[in-house]
Amino acid sequence: MNGVHDMGGMHGFGKVAPERNEPVFHEPWEGRVLAIDRALGRFNLYKIDVGRYYVEKLPPSTYLRASYYERWLLSLEQVLVHLGVVDAKELAAGHAAQSPKSLQTPPMTRAEVSAGFGRPSYSRPTPTIPKFKPADRVRTRNINPVGHTRLPRYARERIGVIEAVRGCHVYPDAIVSDGSESPQWLYTVVFDARTLWGEDADPRVRVSIEAFEPYLVTA
Repeated sequence: MNGVHDMGGMHGFGKVAPERNEPVFHEPWEGRVLAIDRALGRFNLYKIDVGRYYVEKLPPSTYLRASYYERWLLSLEQVLVHLGVVDAKELAAGHAAQSPKSLQTPPMTRAEVSAGFGRPSYSRPTPTIPKFKPADRVRTRNINPVGHTRLPRYARERIGVIEAVRGCHVYPDAIVSDGSESPQWLYTVVFDARTLWGEDADPRVRVSIEAFEPYLVTA
Protein backbone atom coordinates (compact mmCIF):
# COMPACT_ATOMS: atom_id res chain seq x y z
CA MET A 1 0.00 0.00 0.00
CA ASN A 2 1.07 3.61 -0.43
CA GLY A 3 1.68 5.02 3.03
CA VAL A 4 3.96 7.21 5.07
CA HIS A 5 6.13 4.15 5.82
CA ASP A 6 7.39 4.22 2.22
CA MET A 7 9.82 7.10 2.79
CA GLY A 8 12.51 6.30 0.23
CA GLY A 9 13.56 9.45 -1.61
CA MET A 10 11.23 11.75 0.34
CA HIS A 11 12.47 15.18 1.44
CA GLY A 12 11.96 16.98 4.72
CA PHE A 13 13.03 14.43 7.33
CA GLY A 14 16.58 15.74 7.78
CA LYS A 15 19.79 13.78 7.96
CA VAL A 16 19.98 10.35 9.53
CA ALA A 17 21.89 10.87 12.79
CA PRO A 18 23.10 7.52 14.21
CA GLU A 19 23.13 7.44 18.00
CA ARG A 20 26.65 7.06 19.38
CA ASN A 21 27.05 3.82 21.37
CA GLU A 22 23.36 3.09 20.88
CA PRO A 23 22.11 0.36 23.27
CA VAL A 24 20.25 -2.67 22.00
CA PHE A 25 17.16 -1.47 23.90
CA HIS A 26 16.48 2.00 25.26
CA GLU A 27 13.86 0.73 27.72
CA PRO A 28 13.15 -2.73 29.22
CA TRP A 29 9.72 -2.85 27.57
CA GLU A 30 11.36 -2.84 24.14
CA GLY A 31 13.08 -6.12 24.94
CA ARG A 32 9.76 -7.58 26.05
CA VAL A 33 8.15 -6.58 22.75
CA LEU A 34 10.91 -8.36 20.86
CA ALA A 35 10.48 -11.42 23.09
CA ILE A 36 6.72 -11.51 22.45
CA ASP A 37 7.30 -11.24 18.71
CA ARG A 38 9.85 -14.08 18.74
CA ALA A 39 7.64 -16.27 20.94
CA LEU A 40 4.65 -15.80 18.65
CA GLY A 41 6.76 -17.04 15.76
CA ARG A 42 6.71 -20.49 17.40
CA PHE A 43 2.97 -20.72 16.93
CA ASN A 44 3.12 -19.87 13.22
CA LEU A 45 0.02 -17.72 13.53
CA TYR A 46 1.06 -15.38 10.75
CA LYS A 47 3.96 -14.70 8.39
CA ILE A 48 6.47 -11.88 8.69
CA ASP A 49 4.91 -9.89 5.83
CA VAL A 50 1.55 -9.86 7.59
CA GLY A 51 3.29 -8.17 10.53
CA ARG A 52 4.89 -5.69 8.15
CA TYR A 53 1.51 -4.94 6.60
CA TYR A 54 0.00 -4.11 9.98
CA VAL A 55 2.85 -1.67 10.62
CA GLU A 56 2.09 -0.08 7.25
CA LYS A 57 -1.59 0.27 8.20
CA LEU A 58 -0.82 2.47 11.21
CA PRO A 59 -2.26 6.00 10.79
CA PRO A 60 0.43 8.39 9.47
CA SER A 61 0.39 10.51 12.64
CA THR A 62 0.87 7.39 14.77
CA TYR A 63 3.60 5.97 12.55
CA LEU A 64 5.62 9.19 12.56
CA ARG A 65 5.25 9.70 16.32
CA ALA A 66 6.00 6.14 17.37
CA SER A 67 9.43 4.72 18.02
CA TYR A 68 10.64 1.55 16.30
CA TYR A 69 9.42 -0.85 18.97
CA GLU A 70 6.21 1.09 19.51
CA ARG A 71 5.37 0.32 15.89
CA TRP A 72 6.11 -3.34 16.54
CA LEU A 73 3.87 -3.34 19.61
CA LEU A 74 0.97 -1.56 17.90
CA SER A 75 1.10 -3.90 14.93
CA LEU A 76 1.30 -6.98 17.20
CA GLU A 77 -1.80 -5.83 19.07
CA GLN A 78 -3.77 -5.42 15.85
CA VAL A 79 -2.64 -8.76 14.41
CA LEU A 80 -3.61 -10.61 17.59
CA VAL A 81 -7.02 -8.92 17.67
CA HIS A 82 -7.54 -9.81 14.01
CA LEU A 83 -6.65 -13.46 14.74
CA GLY A 84 -8.94 -13.59 17.77
CA VAL A 85 -6.15 -14.36 20.23
CA VAL A 86 -7.13 -11.30 22.30
CA ASP A 87 -9.80 -8.64 21.94
CA ALA A 88 -9.68 -4.87 22.10
CA LYS A 89 -11.29 -4.75 25.56
CA GLU A 90 -8.59 -7.02 27.00
CA LEU A 91 -5.86 -4.83 25.52
CA ALA A 92 -7.46 -1.75 27.03
CA ALA A 93 -7.80 -3.44 30.44
CA GLY A 94 -4.28 -4.86 30.39
CA HIS A 95 -5.35 -8.38 31.35
CA ALA A 96 -7.32 -11.35 30.02
CA ALA A 97 -11.11 -11.25 30.42
CA GLN A 98 -11.60 -14.95 29.75
CA SER A 99 -9.68 -18.20 29.69
CA PRO A 100 -6.65 -17.92 27.41
CA LYS A 101 -6.90 -19.40 23.95
CA SER A 102 -4.94 -22.66 23.75
CA LEU A 103 -2.39 -22.69 20.95
CA GLN A 104 -1.53 -26.38 21.48
CA THR A 105 2.20 -25.78 21.81
CA PRO A 106 4.42 -26.77 24.77
CA PRO A 107 6.62 -24.19 26.53
CA MET A 108 9.78 -23.13 24.70
CA THR A 109 13.09 -24.61 25.77
CA ARG A 110 16.22 -22.48 26.12
CA ALA A 111 17.55 -23.86 22.81
CA GLU A 112 14.29 -23.00 21.06
CA VAL A 113 14.44 -19.44 22.40
CA SER A 114 17.86 -19.00 20.78
CA ALA A 115 16.66 -20.58 17.54
CA GLY A 116 13.73 -18.16 17.51
CA PHE A 117 16.06 -15.32 16.63
CA GLY A 118 16.95 -16.94 13.32
CA ARG A 119 14.98 -16.57 10.11
CA PRO A 120 13.53 -19.54 8.24
CA SER A 121 14.37 -19.92 4.58
CA TYR A 122 11.81 -18.40 2.22
CA SER A 123 13.40 -20.06 -0.80
CA ARG A 124 11.11 -22.49 -2.62
CA PRO A 125 11.63 -25.08 -5.37
CA THR A 126 10.03 -24.32 -8.72
CA PRO A 127 9.73 -26.01 -12.14
CA THR A 128 9.84 -22.58 -13.82
CA ILE A 129 12.89 -20.74 -15.13
CA PRO A 130 13.62 -17.04 -14.51
CA LYS A 131 12.31 -14.66 -17.13
CA PHE A 132 15.32 -12.35 -16.80
CA LYS A 133 19.10 -12.77 -16.58
CA PRO A 134 21.99 -10.51 -15.48
CA ALA A 135 22.53 -7.45 -17.73
CA ASP A 136 18.90 -7.45 -18.93
CA ARG A 137 17.23 -4.02 -18.96
CA VAL A 138 13.91 -4.03 -17.17
CA ARG A 139 11.21 -1.58 -16.23
CA THR A 140 9.42 -1.74 -12.91
CA ARG A 141 5.65 -1.72 -13.09
CA ASN A 142 3.61 1.25 -11.91
CA ILE A 143 1.57 -0.49 -9.22
CA ASN A 144 -0.40 1.04 -6.37
CA PRO A 145 -1.84 -1.94 -4.48
CA VAL A 146 -4.09 -1.51 -1.46
CA GLY A 147 -2.36 -4.50 0.16
CA HIS A 148 1.29 -5.24 0.87
CA THR A 149 4.11 -4.92 -1.66
CA ARG A 150 7.90 -4.89 -1.48
CA LEU A 151 8.30 -2.63 -4.52
CA PRO A 152 9.12 0.83 -3.10
CA ARG A 153 7.22 3.79 -4.48
CA TYR A 154 10.36 5.63 -5.63
CA ALA A 155 11.36 2.69 -7.84
CA ARG A 156 8.11 2.25 -9.75
CA GLU A 157 7.96 2.89 -13.50
CA ARG A 158 11.78 3.15 -13.67
CA ILE A 159 14.33 1.46 -15.91
CA GLY A 160 17.12 -0.55 -14.31
CA VAL A 161 19.46 -3.45 -15.03
CA ILE A 162 19.34 -6.97 -13.60
CA GLU A 163 22.46 -7.52 -11.52
CA ALA A 164 21.71 -10.99 -10.14
CA VAL A 165 19.07 -13.70 -9.95
CA ARG A 166 18.43 -14.53 -6.29
CA GLY A 167 16.34 -17.67 -6.64
CA CYS A 168 12.64 -18.38 -6.20
CA HIS A 169 11.04 -17.24 -2.95
CA VAL A 170 7.73 -16.82 -1.14
CA TYR A 171 5.91 -13.84 -2.67
CA PRO A 172 5.08 -11.30 0.10
CA ASP A 173 2.22 -9.69 -1.82
CA ALA A 174 0.36 -13.01 -2.06
CA ILE A 175 1.00 -13.98 1.57
CA VAL A 176 -0.87 -10.87 2.70
CA SER A 177 -3.61 -10.84 0.07
CA ASP A 178 -4.74 -14.47 0.24
CA GLY A 179 -2.34 -16.44 2.45
CA SER A 180 -0.72 -18.33 -0.43
CA GLU A 181 3.05 -18.55 -0.89
CA SER A 182 2.88 -18.21 -4.70
CA PRO A 183 6.70 -18.48 -5.09
CA GLN A 184 8.25 -16.01 -7.54
CA TRP A 185 11.73 -15.38 -8.93
CA LEU A 186 13.64 -12.62 -7.15
CA TYR A 187 16.22 -10.31 -8.71
CA THR A 188 18.65 -7.60 -7.70
CA VAL A 189 17.94 -4.60 -9.93
CA VAL A 190 20.31 -1.62 -10.13
CA PHE A 191 19.26 1.95 -10.97
CA ASP A 192 21.17 5.17 -11.53
CA ALA A 193 20.18 7.75 -8.93
CA ARG A 194 19.12 10.22 -11.63
CA THR A 195 16.79 7.61 -13.11
CA LEU A 196 15.04 7.47 -9.76
CA TRP A 197 15.11 11.10 -8.63
CA GLY A 198 15.96 13.30 -11.59
CA GLU A 199 18.82 15.63 -12.47
CA ASP A 200 19.34 16.91 -8.92
CA ALA A 201 20.46 13.45 -7.77
CA ASP A 202 24.15 12.61 -7.37
CA PRO A 203 25.26 11.04 -10.69
CA ARG A 204 27.83 8.89 -8.86
CA VAL A 205 25.16 7.05 -6.87
CA ARG A 206 23.60 3.75 -7.87
CA VAL A 207 20.75 2.14 -5.96
CA SER A 208 19.89 -1.56 -5.91
CA ILE A 209 16.64 -3.17 -4.80
CA GLU A 210 15.42 -6.75 -4.57
CA ALA A 211 12.45 -7.06 -6.94
CA PHE A 212 10.13 -9.99 -7.57
CA GLU A 213 9.40 -11.01 -11.15
CA PRO A 214 5.76 -9.78 -11.15
CA TYR A 215 7.13 -6.27 -10.52
CA LEU A 216 9.16 -6.28 -13.75
CA VAL A 217 8.71 -6.11 -17.52
CA THR A 218 11.28 -6.02 -20.32
CA ALA A 219 12.46 -2.47 -21.03
